[in-house]
Amino acid sequence: MTIRTFDVLVVGGGHAGAAVAHELVSRGYEGRVGIIGAERHLPYERPPLSKAYLKGEATAESLLIRDAQFWSDSQIELILDDAVVSVDAGAHTVTTSSGDFLRYGSLVWATGGSARRLGAAGEDLSGVLTLRTLDDAAAVKECLTSAQRFVIVGGGFVGLEAASVLRGFGIEVTVLEAQERLLQRVTSPVVSDYFLRRHVAEGVDVRLEAMVTEIEGRDGHVTGVRLTDGSSIPADRVLVAVGLVPAVEPLLEAGAEGANCIVVDEYGRASLPDVYAAGDCASFPHAAHPSGRARIESIQNATEQGKLVAASIMGEASPYDPQPWFWSNQFDIKFKTVGLVIGYDATLIRGDEDSDSFSVVYLNGDVVVAVDTVNHMRDYVGARAAVGRRVDLSRIGNGAEPLKAVVVSGEAVPQQT
Repeated sequence: MTIRTFDVLVVGGGHAGAAVAHELVSRGYEGRVGIIGAERHLPYERPPLSKAYLKGEATAESLLIRDAQFWSDSQIELILDDAVVSVDAGAHTVTTSSGDFLRYGSLVWATGGSARRLGAAGEDLSGVLTLRTLDDAAAVKECLTSAQRFVIVGGGFVGLEAASVLRGFGIEVTVLEAQERLLQRVTSPVVSDYFLRRHVAEGVDVRLEAMVTEIEGRDGHVTGVRLTDGSSIPADRVLVAVGLVPAVEPLLEAGAEGANCIVVDEYGRASLPDVYAAGDCASFPHAAHPSGRARIESIQNATEQGKLVAASIMGEASPYDPQPWFWSNQFDIKFKTVGLVIGYDATLIRGDEDSDSFSVVYLNGDVVVAVDTVNHMRDYVGARAAVGRRVDLSRIGNGAEPLKAVVVSGEAVPQQT
């Protein structure tokens, strides 16, 4: 058993964990910093896994957030291919899956999560894949020259991005979405309908309100997917893309506040002493959300929240008040969004929704709540200035006017929940 002591121990080697460590170095932190990650790889970027990496436009090396030399020069100790299995918050110690015993001054929980499973019979068959980690993506990539029929379970961003790449390789693709429309959790019907039309036009068989009862197989390998209506869809590969399960159990068992997340305050502090959380697993105060809190799965949130936690550890933080943004590339579509598409009472379309370039503005009264853009970089840039501010409703529908130009209040408006 190895016993080591860290001034700051970061659990999780993704965007949030890497951001914490990098920010500590940038701020001149002189204590001993360690990162323990469950994967065998150096910290890497996840968003390209379902985009550029699958297409062959990015390599495992090009995805690295920082190269090995950076971590060595920064004297940040990386403990890879190991995971924290228990936390003793009172003693300020953690135990790892390899049996090591680590002491910490401050603990940062930045574990992200794992790919959610369907819980259906046959999910363990060969040829049933997920797309969360670099190893997952490598397994999908290996299939691109041999697979003929893919069924993708889940019509969210990861599933749709994968579908667009697979079609580019000439693979037959069926997307099964349990909800009434694609991307139902994150956008409006206008945008959902656009993505449905585009995927169908590219040859994707999209089935809505489609529920899986079983993944069928023969001789240990997947052969198809059976639905609740009794129909069966042939497949030689199945990609399950139904979301993420936050990896929080050890910290919750140690007494941290949370349920399927770690609850933090506006400085990233969890309920346990000297414990922080950041990234996909952290629920933080957010006035624009109806519940008053948000857990956001995005590289932007992970990076910014990681920087916040580093500043908090050094006693230099300001309250966290992010402006969320996100992007997705599918076929020739560059989709970008600013804000959270919740708490709005009206939508306004700038441009022609039947074209391949338009924006959807989400309003609460005269305040812009969020903006979705489809191949519309100018409105995306303008949205960064408009979200959270009052606008001139008589002008905002004029697509010829930049969004920034119709803002009538430069101060952010407190959101009503």
